[in-house]
Amino acid sequence: MSLDFNYDMDTWIQFFKDKWLFLVIALVVLFIVLRIVKTVVKWLIVVAILAVVVVYSGYSLEDVKSIGTKVADSVKQEAITAMAGEAAEATFTTNGDGTFTVKTKNLELTGTPGDGEVKVKFHDTSLGTWKIDSTIQSLIDQAKNNV
Repeated sequence: MSLDFNYDMDTWIQFFKDKWLFLVIALVVLFIVLRIVKTVVKWLIVVAILAVVVVYSGYSLEDVKSIGTKVADSVKQEAITAMAGEAAEATFTTNGDGTFTVKTKNLELTGTPGDGEVKVKFHDTSLGTWKIDSTIQSLIDQAKNNV
């Protein structure tokens, strides 16, 4: 079993969300052991409790990370589907700072002309910065034509 703790913050947050109750119980037991037991046995008990926490967690942080990746890919695919389905009602706005915004019912793209990337929001949740591919470009073009 490899203990690689080089994970992103989202992986750690998901792990703590899933196992918070077990981790709180383990911490309480650790504090009780540290307060009551005053010998070398105390440290053996602490190591045993930590080992149980690692083994009992049920799945590794790599599993949590792969689940997070699958969810992100699913949301991205949903956003791409929305782009294709909502192109007819898309609006194109040129902002005062030189950027543009394309909005549909569920989607918002913000970018700079000629930049090659747009910031994507789906259901008012940021999905990050995406490179402009053929699907995104066709949505932008359709929004310009809708004006």
